[in-house]
Amino acid sequence: MAEIVNLRQARKQKARADKEARATENRILFGRTKAEREKTKAERELAERRLDALKRDDETP
Repeated sequence: MAEIVNLRQARKQKARADKEARATENRILFGRTKAEREKTKAERELAERRLDALKRDDETP
C-alpha cells in the first residue's frame, strides 16, 4: 500500500528545507569578515585598474 502523507506537514517541511537552503547561501555570501571583504574589494579594484591601463585611446585625429 501507499504511504499516507499529511499534506500540511509535508508543505511545512518543504518550506523549512527551502528556508534552510536560503540561509546557507546567505551565510556563504554575507558571512565574511571585514578583512575578507576589503581584500576582495582591493583585488577587484586592482583588476579594474590593470584593465583600464591596457585600454587604447581612440582619440586620434
